[in-house]
Amino acid sequence: MSDDAARSELLRLRASIDNIDAALIYMLAERFRATQQVGRLKAEHSMPASDPGREEQQVARLRALAEEAHLDPEFAEKWFNFVVAEVIRHHTEAAGGR
Repeated sequence: MSDDAARSELLRLRASIDNIDAALIYMLAERFRATQQVGRLKAEHSMPASDPGREEQQVARLRALAEEAHLDPEFAEKWFNFVVAEVIRHHTEAAGGR
């Protein structure tokens, strides 16, 4: 492959990465809109912000999906835990700090 062809391929790959990054941001925004609705519902009904049983199920589910997708399950779990920490923060705020 020539240097020009390599640069062209690099640009193509980076454009693909940029599109994927944009899609991820929009998907995360949609996910947080849904979890904010969950947070409001939990606050209205005095439910706890965290649901450890649900979180455990989701970790197992996402680890399995990661394996199927050839993604490191440890990474998938770390990502999920990061997102859940933010969701719980939102739910706690929605409940007025409870």
